[in-house]
Amino acid sequence: MAQRQDAAPARRLLDLVGGFGQREDRIRHVETLPARQAEYADWPDWVPDEVVGAWQSLGITRPWTHQAAAAEAAHAGEDTVISTGTASGKTLGFLLPVLEAFAATRDALPRQQATAVYLSPTKALAHDQMGKVSQLVLAGLRPAAYDGDVSQAQKDWARAHANLIYTNPDMLHRTVLPQHARFARWLRNLRFIIVDEAHRYRGVFGSHVALVLRRLLRLAAHYGAQPVVIGASATMADPATAFTRLTGRECTAVTEDGSPRAAGHFVLWEPPLVPNATGDPDADVFDALGVDGPLGVDGPLGIGVGPDGDPQGLGAEAGDPLGVLTDGPQRRSTIAESADLLADAVCSDFSAIAFIASRRGTEALAEATRAAVSRSFPELTRTVAAYRGGYLPEERRLLETGLRNGRLRAVASTNALELGIDIAGLDLVVMAGWPGTLASLWQQAGRAGRAGSEWLAVLIARDDPLDTYVVNHPESVFGSPVDGGVIDPSNPYVLGGHLCAAAAERPLTEDDFALFGATAEQTVAQLTAANLLRRRPTGWYWTKREPAAALTDIRGSGGGIVRFVDAATGTVLGTVDDAGALRQSHPGAVYVHQGQTFVVTDLDLDERVALVEPRTVDYTTQPKSVTEISIESVTASRPLPSGGGVHLGMVEVLDQVTGYQIRQNGTGVVLSEHTLDLPERTLRTSAVWWTVPESLVEEAGIVTPDLPGAVHAAEHASIGLLPLFAGCDRWDIGGVSTDRHADTGKTTVFVYDGQPGGAGFAERGFSAFDEWQTATLEAIEACECLTGCPSCVQSPKCGNGNNPLDKDAAARILTALLRGI
Repeated sequence: MAQRQDAAPARRLLDLVGGFGQREDRIRHVETLPARQAEYADWPDWVPDEVVGAWQSLGITRPWTHQAAAAEAAHAGEDTVISTGTASGKTLGFLLPVLEAFAATRDALPRQQATAVYLSPTKALAHDQMGKVSQLVLAGLRPAAYDGDVSQAQKDWARAHANLIYTNPDMLHRTVLPQHARFARWLRNLRFIIVDEAHRYRGVFGSHVALVLRRLLRLAAHYGAQPVVIGASATMADPATAFTRLTGRECTAVTEDGSPRAAGHFVLWEPPLVPNATGDPDADVFDALGVDGPLGVDGPLGIGVGPDGDPQGLGAEAGDPLGVLTDGPQRRSTIAESADLLADAVCSDFSAIAFIASRRGTEALAEATRAAVSRSFPELTRTVAAYRGGYLPEERRLLETGLRNGRLRAVASTNALELGIDIAGLDLVVMAGWPGTLASLWQQAGRAGRAGSEWLAVLIARDDPLDTYVVNHPESVFGSPVDGGVIDPSNPYVLGGHLCAAAAERPLTEDDFALFGATAEQTVAQLTAANLLRRRPTGWYWTKREPAAALTDIRGSGGGIVRFVDAATGTVLGTVDDAGALRQSHPGAVYVHQGQTFVVTDLDLDERVALVEPRTVDYTTQPKSVTEISIESVTASRPLPSGGGVHLGMVEVLDQVTGYQIRQNGTGVVLSEHTLDLPERTLRTSAVWWTVPESLVEEAGIVTPDLPGAVHAAEHASIGLLPLFAGCDRWDIGGVSTDRHADTGKTTVFVYDGQPGGAGFAERGFSAFDEWQTATLEAIEACECLTGCPSCVQSPKCGNGNNPLDKDAAARILTALLRGI
């Protein structure tokens, strides 16, 4: 086994991933990031000596400048967001004022001692953070977790005695806030609310969390507390504005990073083309995912993204279609490429982690890596593991410990390990596909080099327009500020359930309308008319017996869920939002759970249950539907110099799943088609659309028979690139293209938010239209294929087999549309 040399580990890693010259043709760009020196500050004079001593006993002699600045602002009573790089010690910054409050009230009666709540988007991060603070030897510090991973006895103790509670928005929403009387001690003495990894709260999930925070602040005020809210986030372009959107309150941003950072390299990587997808030896590693629409219709109607980045209820790699789309050249899979790099790292005594979007992908990548390692060093296969949601808490803790102590050399993980879990000392980070946002990209890259040694991060592009664009445009990654994300707590489809929950917690009054935003009063009126709320002289009351919090799934669209239930055992295997149920849980659909395949035998929409039975199959299913889109209102319009136009407004999407195809794994061959009789679904949402007059179509040299393929291809590429500008995932949006739309009378392409009421992504697309469509055109023109491939105009979401698509005509129509920009 090759032993690592002490000299220039990052340079050796760069040679290693390049295969010592054999794989260098796949490297599109290498960014060398220089080392940064530490900048120190004195301990604030209000920090008790015992608190200083506790930190110093852990080897922290002085705080860095940003830690001291954040602590000072929060101690002064200002809501504060610390927006600095990964591993910059934000924990100390937000804990100093908390620990001072504990020390100041330690001798008070128990019911008067200060409390604080720490919120994390994942349980793993919360437990990791609690483990860190538990190392502090301080009298009166009583940390405890309150989530689904702890026993009832531990919860009872936390409720009665803990003063620093580690939990998550889900637990607040469903348990703490509805039962707030049981948590009166917490709420009465609540001094600080810590919102860690605040940049993760974006889109519909972020909107839900914003409303959960407002409900928490409302109840704290009811009990007489006025807590300070402290956020910790990756570096963002405008953290103060982003955090204010989340909390509804003005805040101070601390952005100057005083922490040291080791030098390292960041590599952008594009896999090579393979001449025939069905002949790719990696095709049987991973099956592609197809979930949507007929000709010209792409994108899930409301499919949410789960906490591990999985499309809800799917469990397949959305962005790595191997042989499912059309014949012709495709790129070698990200799993195969990542497995090569991980195996080389393991065999060369380096530690590594690879991030991949789906749970099933982690298992496939770990297995592929073990197979590659076994060919050289079979004894090292046990040092390779997968990490994802769905494991038992004990399993996750064991894996985390293995990463820290070096027992594990390589881990394939979902974004569950992206956050602030302390896995110090990793040499190499591989990202198997664009992780969704620039913030996530840097979070994942930041897992390397945390011990102070040089590091290497590699982004491997999937066969996808966005990934292809990013690795060929380094400026989109390096030097670009991280977007703060899009949230819209005023969306009535999201807001309604939280107003019902707030009314159930304590009656709503007119004074609460300002807290919940401009649409609160109108939404309350609608809820009252629907008999969900009842007005009385003291306010609006919840009218139902059912828990009001059950109306809202904060990681979904705001509606209910459909459960996948094993018909033989009654075991609930998983869930999917109502909005995506007809496409993912229709009779005959294949459902994958922890590597085992099931087939849906019955769907009961009244009971929201899809019965499944285990069945070994060598195929996937892909729904077919008919879809119509109509314009309800236009919010904004802008003429383009070419004569085209771009518009923003509300649309109504009518969608009916009419059948499904059975496609052979690996080859994508359609084995059979089946009809379905399912109800129509209506989605009212926000959309951005662009129109092309006949004169531009003629200028582009497109004849009538080629026009559907041109706009269909342009639509696919547009959906693929919008996440770069809107901070969304391609599964958060959908699209419709038509050579002549009834409402516009022109050739029109729509891209719409996949959530009721919208999520803000279409609005971002409208604002960044010129840059967005210019990037779309560049992605199409730069692709090496001749007629269209997954890297440019094919989509894994197209239910019509990506037909018709005309790559050349799409480029020509976009060129004409963007003339003069």
